[in-house]
Amino acid sequence: MYAAGLVQGVVLVTFPAASTIFTSPAQYGLSSTQYGTMFLPQAVTAVTSALLQGGLAERFGAKRVYLAGLAANLAAMLLLIASWFVETEQGVAYGLLLAATGCLGAGFGLTVPSLNTFAAAFHPGAVDRSVLVLNSLLGLGTALAPVFVAAFVGLGAWVALPVLAAAAVVGLFAVSARLPLRIAADTASGRPGGRGPAGRRVPVPPQFWVFAGFAVLYGFCETMNGNWSQLDLTSLKVSAPMASLALTVFWAMVTLGRVLFAAVARWFPSRLAYHVLPFVLAAAFALISALPSGAGGLGIVAFGLAGFGCSALLPLTISFGQEKLVSLAAVISGLLIACYEVGYGLAAFGVGPLRRAGLSLPELFGASAVVAVVLGVLSFGVAHGRPSPRSLHPRPQPAGSRPG
Repeated sequence: MYAAGLVQGVVLVTFPAASTIFTSPAQYGLSSTQYGTMFLPQAVTAVTSALLQGGLAERFGAKRVYLAGLAANLAAMLLLIASWFVETEQGVAYGLLLAATGCLGAGFGLTVPSLNTFAAAFHPGAVDRSVLVLNSLLGLGTALAPVFVAAFVGLGAWVALPVLAAAAVVGLFAVSARLPLRIAADTASGRPGGRGPAGRRVPVPPQFWVFAGFAVLYGFCETMNGNWSQLDLTSLKVSAPMASLALTVFWAMVTLGRVLFAAVARWFPSRLAYHVLPFVLAAAFALISALPSGAGGLGIVAFGLAGFGCSALLPLTISFGQEKLVSLAAVISGLLIACYEVGYGLAAFGVGPLRRAGLSLPELFGASAVVAVVLGVLSFGVAHGRPSPRSLHPRPQPAGSRPG
């Protein structure tokens, strides 16, 4: 499961890490609008699969859902490889890229919740530690993808990354298919799905919408960095390897920040970090918007600060939601991940039309600082008057568990 988390992280960031490849006139030649629109199918399928994952696991079993997620990830990498063969035929290549990101979203929405559930179920005496390790390895994968792309671009064969990722997914599928991968919910009623929740609809508490708004805005802020950092730096005459390094540092700091805040929670309450980090992110956006031309080193520092500002916000939002919105505890993780993906789609798709309307990437990063400040204000609505959650990383809820 830990190896699957690492591979999932690499697969997830393969497309943003290759942003300069997709927009290069000598290769795919996509415009900013086409590049942004490329991630729209990913957002749609990720939202849909995240919302359906729990019900599918209840009906078919967690193992089958996990394997379906791996198959979708494999399809994404194969479609990306196929697009490389026709990259100069923009219409055909772009259609393949759209299909690939759609598969990637489905793979993410099915695989990641399943992995978190497995990590918790297989280590019942150390749930927090196992979930932390899994998510740290997933974060490590997101940090490694830009490094691999930069290395393979230097060798003149960037497509080697999706080839290696596809091979890794095939290996995971072959190994995982032979393992039982059973959890308690799968056998609760003697059938793959286990026992479902009571057949009544659970009313959505009004406060959920504060959590949902926070998750949407967080998804926007994270995606501004994750999808547009390289294009921002290359527009400032920073070299492609330095721009790739900045993206690597961003994802590395997201991961390191989560590990750090989990380690120091006893001395530095998670609730305090939740209030402070949005303003760190706002400062990072302001710094990014003011970067001078050719400032590669300062750009790396700025995006590293942005990664630190993002680090603990999403997992803490889910943890607070599980403890505060008790009636939705069994489904809050999927709902908030779906809201996060809506924010992802807004940033991934929305920047292209705004650039076409005349706004520059530095101006858009400056505007994102305002969004981060709004996050800081909303953090008091999410966590006001609440003790820090027992765990920085939310505990997975097994399929079929009853709300409350």
